[in-house]
Amino acid sequence: MAKLSPLEIEKLKNNLKDKGYKLTPQRRAVLDIIINNEGKHLTVEELYDLVKVECPEIGLATVYRTVQLLDELGVISKLDLNDGLSRYELVHENEHHQHHHLICTSCGKVIEVEGDLLDELEESIEGKYHFLIKNHSVKFYGICSECRKKL
Repeated sequence: MAKLSPLEIEKLKNNLKDKGYKLTPQRRAVLDIIINNEGKHLTVEELYDLVKVECPEIGLATVYRTVQLLDELGVISKLDLNDGLSRYELVHENEHHQHHHLICTSCGKVIEVEGDLLDELEESIEGKYHFLIKNHSVKFYGICSECRKKL
């Protein structure tokens, strides 16, 4: 996955400004940690632990509010892996849907599946049910290659 480009950062700043917010140093620190840890699907608490290293004065409530704001703005999206935790990942402009995930039930590893594999299925469903699909989320649960070697 690619990091946010300078153009995407500028759009984010403008999006925040249009909604009456600023890209404060604290918000920027949270966003930087999300960008630098892309693909890790971090929880708010994990984000807080990482941001605190770079920005020691930041509070957990600030991280929660920043994550909520970035989610509302569509910069990040919440990912539920059925483990009782909310995790977050970057959303890129060129993504039409959330990408798919492979979740290892042994070690908990999350692998992102590149490409949208459901275009034909979506078209079929839209035609059959006259339903406009805006997004979908697919998670496959199983055993990753490293855990399979241990079996």
